[in-house]
Amino acid sequence: MSADSLKRPARGLQQMEHVLYQVAAYLLVLAAVALLVTAVVELVTTWREGVDGAIVRLLDRVLLALMLAEITYTLRQAERTRTLSVTPFLVIGIIAAVRRMLIVTAESVGHTDLNSSVFMGGLLELGVLAVIILVFTLAGRWQTPDKPTSDKLTPDKPSTEG
Repeated sequence: MSADSLKRPARGLQQMEHVLYQVAAYLLVLAAVALLVTAVVELVTTWREGVDGAIVRLLDRVLLALMLAEITYTLRQAERTRTLSVTPFLVIGIIAAVRRMLIVTAESVGHTDLNSSVFMGGLLELGVLAVIILVFTLAGRWQTPDKPTSDKLTPDKPSTEG
């Protein structure tokens, strides 16, 4: 077997992988658009029932659409660079935690009795979510350099500082 005949299956797999990334990205974009359209329609139809509930549902849908957009971005980056970055997953986690915080807050509006197990459970969940957001934010900050990569020294670019 020649080296070229061994490379053909690898190229075929690479092309199939490219197609899978493309199809997944397009499906995610379609899902996000459908979600936003549904959110606006739902907002208009439920506005009469209560503004608070309608806005919370709208925020929930918009944040889910943002998560889908971030996943799409991650797929595009992975396809383009052939590497996975941690930062987009941290952003998705932060958006998911904020989304859940909104839902927990909206659900606990009627439960203001401090001795209620529902209230205490919601408070505990909000605390855990706040810690998760803090940890993900710090991890994202740790992953992101202070300066753009173009400011880093390269072997052919001597330092001008002295």
